[in-house]
Amino acid sequence: MSNEVHESEVTTRLSAIEVQLQQLNQLLSNLGDRIARSEENFLMVADIHKYKKLRELLATGNLREADWETIRVIQAITGEPELGDITPDDMRQFSCDELRVIDNLWKNYSQGRFGFSVQIQIYQSVGGSLDTTINQDTGVIERFGERVGWRADNKWIKCDDLDYTLAAPIGCHPSRWWNSPFGSKMTNYFFNRLLVCGI
Repeated sequence: MSNEVHESEVTTRLSAIEVQLQQLNQLLSNLGDRIARSEENFLMVADIHKYKKLRELLATGNLREADWETIRVIQAITGEPELGDITPDDMRQFSCDELRVIDNLWKNYSQGRFGFSVQIQIYQSVGGSLDTTINQDTGVIERFGERVGWRADNKWIKCDDLDYTLAAPIGCHPSRWWNSPFGSKMTNYFFNRLLVCGI
C-alpha cells in the first residue's frame, strides 16, 4: 500500500514538474519575442537625443518645423553638414533602422497620413518599383508628386507653399528632404532604399 502511495506521489510530482517546464518554455518563448521587439526599439532609445526635437515638433503639430528637423536628423545620420552634401551613394548605405524610426514618428503623430512608408505605398500605387528606380523613371515620380500634392499644373510646388497641416494630401510629408540638389536621381535612389529596406 505504501509503495502505491509513494508511486502516486511521484507521478503527481512529475506531472507538476512537467506543467512547470511547459510554463517555463512558454515564458522563454515570450521572452524571445520581447527581446526581438526591444532590439527593434533599441536604436531609438540609444539615440533618443537625435530624435527628441523631431518627436516634440510632431507631437505639437508643428509639421513645418518637423519637416526641417527631418533634414537635420538625416544630416546627423549621414554626417553631412548640408543637404546638398548628401549624395545618392549615401542613400545606398542609409540605415534601414534609422529610416524606420523617422517613418514611425511621422506616422504616429500624423494619424497614419504621413511618413516614408505612406510615401512608398503611393509610389508603388502609381507604378513605382525597384525597376523604375533603377531606370530613373521620372514619369512615375511626377505621378507620385501629383498624388501627394507636390505638383500642380505640370509644375513642382515650392516646399514653402505646401500645406503643413493634417489636411494636406496623404503622403505629403516629410517633403523638404526630397528637394535634393540631385533632383530626380536622388528621389529614385531614396525610393530604391525604402523598397530595399522594406519600409
